[in-house]
Amino acid sequence: MLRSYLRLVLFAFGLLVGVQVPGFITDYSQRLDAHRSEALQSLQGFRATAQKFFKGDLEALVAHYRVSDDPVMRSDGQSVATLVQRDRLLEAEWWAMQGPWYKQVTHLLTAANQELLLETYNGYRYQVLLAPEAIAWGLSCALLLAWLVELLLVSIGFMFGVGRTKQVLARHRH
Repeated sequence: MLRSYLRLVLFAFGLLVGVQVPGFITDYSQRLDAHRSEALQSLQGFRATAQKFFKGDLEALVAHYRVSDDPVMRSDGQSVATLVQRDRLLEAEWWAMQGPWYKQVTHLLTAANQELLLETYNGYRYQVLLAPEAIAWGLSCALLLAWLVELLLVSIGFMFGVGRTKQVLARHRH
């Protein structure tokens, strides 16, 4: 009986963990959008200058700043280069999150921007969504976790002979 309750607790835990996945993906995407909008706004004036003098080429604008004799301009060139790099990084991250759910999850697990991922995790509020994708994630994680733990316990029990009858043990000794 205790074993059945432990299975239920394990299943419930898997369910609750699984329903967090869509919410976390949404939070990460929203945070990414906010940072991306901020980066675009930060570069707005520099884009206008690049458009006016360098046919829209921000790299040419940065190069112009860097070769200037004025140390203030060179310093500003480094600042603009940092903004351009951040904009490109966020743009690439945004495109990576535009795919189907399985690509989004794979990206978050393997190649997500660590700073943004940590920021999202630190600001994440656990929630139980009743959206179809959250229910599907919850049930999938619950079943997978229950199956893996059951498989692990059965394997360990098999290695140590737990659950074998005396006849089976006697047959293997001869």
